[in-house]
Amino acid sequence: MKKLLSAFICVALCVFTSFSQEYAVKVSAPNGAPSLSLATLAQKNPENYTFVSAETIPAEFASNKADFIIAPINAGAKLFKMGKSTYRLAAVVTWGNLYFASQRKKFKMKDIKKNGITPPEISPKKVEYLAGAANTQSLLLSDKNAIVLTAEPALTAAKMKNQNITSYALNDFFKKSFGFNGFAQAGLFVRSETAENESDAVKSFLRDAEESAKKCTSDVQTVAKAAVELEILPNEKVALSAIPNCAIRFVNAKEAKKIVEQTAKIDIAQYGGVLPSDDFYYGE
Repeated sequence: MKKLLSAFICVALCVFTSFSQEYAVKVSAPNGAPSLSLATLAQKNPENYTFVSAETIPAEFASNKADFIIAPINAGAKLFKMGKSTYRLAAVVTWGNLYFASQRKKFKMKDIKKNGITPPEISPKKVEYLAGAANTQSLLLSDKNAIVLTAEPALTAAKMKNQNITSYALNDFFKKSFGFNGFAQAGLFVRSETAENESDAVKSFLRDAEESAKKCTSDVQTVAKAAVELEILPNEKVALSAIPNCAIRFVNAKEAKKIVEQTAKIDIAQYGGVLPSDDFYYGE
């Protein structure tokens, strides 16, 4: 009886130790479209997720606290090159949620001078660079003659307020020029220390992240509910319409490397002047 009791206690302690030592991954992400890729995961354990404004993402890299960060790939690559970040690209999760849009009657893409993406009737000096999607949405709604480059889900929200808005996906032009179904826009970055010290937890999280991202196409209703609950999107009506247009797709860094490089070549200065080194890619 004593041996049986001793064995039971031993097993119980082992189980307790196993659970107590399980590593809880911490994630930081911008409060916008790229975060949709992890919405169903964040809904289950919201205490492990921090949603921040886009302009504070560089500070998230600098703090080196989160195990994973969702961020623009060019920003992550540039900081890594400069030695200001230890985060490596684990996967591309957003493949272009940008759209040209306007209230103009019968707005067509021929209204835009494709070489330089500059409206033909104005000087390039008059092109206005805005802080983010909220600003482009505001201009799109307030100026009937404006042509804006804006993003989902802001575009869907604007269309619900004004049915005269016409839009064209930037992805269509990228595919026509390069043959790829989208461009490498936002990525999931893993802290190097976490990848080295908690490799099992990292691999497990990446498997879960891939499944979560898949739901953005296979189970939009569930993602929409999670996004509203987490306050990533304002309401389910906007969420249900916008999510399919956000180009959420999980592709691990090794497989996405070619497209990342192709995207970088469009404006290499945004990547620090050179293509990302091999050690920038987790799994290489």
